[in-house]
Amino acid sequence: MEPPTSSRLNSRKRRKDGSGPNGATELDGIPPKMSRRSFGLREPAPFSDEVEVDYSKPYIRVTYEEAMRGTPLDRPVRVYADGIFDLFHSGHARALMQAKNLFPNTYLIVGVCSDELTHNFKGFTVMNENERYDAVQHCRYVDEVVRNAPWTLTPEFLAEHRIDFVAHDDIPYSSAGSDDVYKHIKEAGMFAPTQRTEGISTSDIITRIVRDYDVYARRNLQRGYTAKELNVSFINEKKYHLQERVDKVKKRVKDVEEKSKEFVQKVEEKSIDLIQKWEEKSREFIGNFLEMFGPEGALKHMLKEGKGRMLQAISPKQSPSSSPTHDRSPSPSFRWPFSTKTPPSSPANRSRNESTVTYDISEDEED
Repeated sequence: MEPPTSSRLNSRKRRKDGSGPNGATELDGIPPKMSRRSFGLREPAPFSDEVEVDYSKPYIRVTYEEAMRGTPLDRPVRVYADGIFDLFHSGHARALMQAKNLFPNTYLIVGVCSDELTHNFKGFTVMNENERYDAVQHCRYVDEVVRNAPWTLTPEFLAEHRIDFVAHDDIPYSSAGSDDVYKHIKEAGMFAPTQRTEGISTSDIITRIVRDYDVYARRNLQRGYTAKELNVSFINEKKYHLQERVDKVKKRVKDVEEKSKEFVQKVEEKSIDLIQKWEEKSREFIGNFLEMFGPEGALKHMLKEGKGRMLQAISPKQSPSSSPTHDRSPSPSFRWPFSTKTPPSSPANRSRNESTVTYDISEDEED
């Protein structure tokens, strides 16, 4: 009977509305904070041919229900996971982590296919088999590594390694003339599905390298690799060197532009400050000028006060109103002796009678 998919097998996703660290919630089954201690192993996982197996005990598989309830410490649930594991990345580690946490007491065995099988059924690898063995061996979730693992699992192989369940993602894996190489495992009720990590895979990493081949080739040439080691032709080598020089010039120009922009920005900031200060000073100057020379300024009041003081200084003082008034006597009249009449009006008579004319001389005339 095929075991149902458990919600614990799903890869943990970060929730934006989570209350715990990294979006974790109480449903994730992890505490918000963990004690500071070492979780990693100090030694790599052993290879299967280096482990002693007690074949005196009969091989009896445990059921899914027994495995979920928990088995004795001396009888862990033996889970097997296989793969190529080329360019070992976080997607591989997450899959092995899920396989390790399928049951409360799990012993994880990981099979790694050799270069011969991989090149025949899947294609060329970046890492050789020894490098891939070593990468899987140092994953902390792995308890045992099977070198030169078979492409298709046989009953003899399962019995030899005393495997209870096989862990792999549930997507049908078509290879070696079969629509799904795990079909017979699923029919036997020994299949335990895991979830793939989206966004990363060995093919994706190789695609990035191929897409940016020129960038990586130039980088390795700078680091001291020869064109022969990189399988780069003479013309491409010169082209990469020329591109490197052009990029250096572009970088210098970009640096100069950034510095010039910073300089212009500083000048603008200083000019704005100067303009603001000038405006403040001009307002202050205009205000002071209006206070002094405006229509109601201090200068007008000063002129008014000065004019009043000047007029007061030059004007005569008035007599007090209580002083007695003296009537001026009329001017005395002066008469010629022996004259009692007013001289005639005609000039002839005036000349003849000058001696007998009487004139009144007033005080003003005397002055």
